[in-house]
Amino acid sequence: EHAEHLKIVLEVLREKKLYIKFNKCEFWLEEVKFLGHVISQGGVKVDPSKVEAVLNWEHP
Repeated sequence: EHAEHLKIVLEVLREKKLYIKFNKCEFWLEEVKFLGHVISQGGVKVDPSKVEAVLNWEHP
């Protein structure tokens, strides 16, 4: 299914004369970190590395 979606996206890009650099692309990933979030099939969550400092604060 992923391969079919990828094919459709690449075809639409080509039709619109938009191009991508394959050396900057990653395919078939389980999850992606984007703008401080982790996006996966399970949903979107905050990137744990971005909130680590807050979680380690000492309690007053």
